[in-house]
Amino acid sequence: MKLHGFLIGQTETLLADVLKFTGPADAVTSRFFREHPKLGHGERGVIAEAVFAVLRRRMEFAHLAESGTGSPTRRLTLLGLMATAGRGAIRPFLSDAEANWLEHVAKIDPASLPLRVQLNLPEWIYKALEPRFAPAEMAQLAAALNYPAPLDLRSNPIKASREELLRALSQAGIEGGETPFAPFGVRVTGKPALSKLDSFKDGWFEVQDEGSQLLCTLLAPRRGEMVVDFCAGAGGKTLALGAMMRSSGRLYAFDISDKRLAKLKPRLARSGLSNVNPVLIDSEHDAKIKRLIGKIDRVLVDAPCSGLGTLRRNPDLKWRQSPESIAELAPKQLSILTSAARLLKRGGRLVYATCSILEAENEAVVKAFLEAHPDYVLIPARDVLADQRVGLDTGDFFSLWPHRHATDGFFAAVLERRGDAQPKTKKAKAEATPDEAAAASETADAIAKAQQPEAAEPDAALE
Repeated sequence: MKLHGFLIGQTETLLADVLKFTGPADAVTSRFFREHPKLGHGERGVIAEAVFAVLRRRMEFAHLAESGTGSPTRRLTLLGLMATAGRGAIRPFLSDAEANWLEHVAKIDPASLPLRVQLNLPEWIYKALEPRFAPAEMAQLAAALNYPAPLDLRSNPIKASREELLRALSQAGIEGGETPFAPFGVRVTGKPALSKLDSFKDGWFEVQDEGSQLLCTLLAPRRGEMVVDFCAGAGGKTLALGAMMRSSGRLYAFDISDKRLAKLKPRLARSGLSNVNPVLIDSEHDAKIKRLIGKIDRVLVDAPCSGLGTLRRNPDLKWRQSPESIAELAPKQLSILTSAARLLKRGGRLVYATCSILEAENEAVVKAFLEAHPDYVLIPARDVLADQRVGLDTGDFFSLWPHRHATDGFFAAVLERRGDAQPKTKKAKAEATPDEAAAASETADAIAKAQQPEAAEPDAALE
């Protein structure tokens, strides 16, 4: 779209607010657009892309903005717009001094800048990652983290095959293809208005990064099992698990936020699933959880984390997180993992996962858990993926990196409770005590009323 001069001022205003880091950048941006309803879709895109470009390259842009005229925020704004809209698009609205400065900046070779400036990573994150990568690969990782993420979809096999979804997208003029690893994944080109498509309204797909889809593949739930998504959030992984179970068995979606669970309702209504039971809990120690101890076949723990694996989508996190916040997260993650593990039957499988790229939230948490729980063992992720016919080998742990796999950064460990599962015979099931039967169904029955489908909200799956 043609750039208007007032958009520079609007971008500067939003950027100044975002750089206060009082909340998530996407939330601050959404609020700004609600307060400025006259901005069109294209204008919002110009503003948001420039602001997020500054967040991705803040260290580099701040270095360049040490020269120039005007306020620091103004200079950062111009650098963000030059990176996204182009210098020619903003030239008519600049002073001669600003135009000359941008011309000078445009000639600077990024490779001539200090390494730390090139990487656009805070020193503490760089030091945490440096031991894992050679310098050349570290540069590749940093570049990948600063590049906007592609748009991935998960086809819903309850409603349509991946091939049928690709045909429907093509008929709507949307280019796309199969993701490299996830069996139901589709990667589309650009940022099409997906919520307006009939295939979206009919539940043929959900927006979900390929890495997130692969986490569900690691859990490998089977038909008829009892499964728990321990930190379900808005339910993206819950829906993927339910589809893998072919809407059979029972799938509990636990979360401490009723707002997040509320977002699951319209998505669930579209999905065609009937085996999902959303459950609001007050903490990982809720009594609803205790009633299911030792009765669950599979548990997914997508633990609250720093989110540093999602910097392609949420670049502000690298400036909002700190070593102190990570130190506070790790004990909480271990507590959640420990509580969730109690639910497993002997022979049951648990997948502990984060969207973090830091060892402190990943391998260190799993190591601490295994040391305290000798009845649990680590199952190599490579073996599980091979069993699921996924052509990917990340070693004992499941580690995805943007520069290697073109996904968000993800970590997962597959844990199994020692001892073979002993399924009850028909006679044993018939002799189950009332308490045992209640433990398997009471939670779902208690929330059956809340699970009634509501009118679908088209944008819910995009959040």
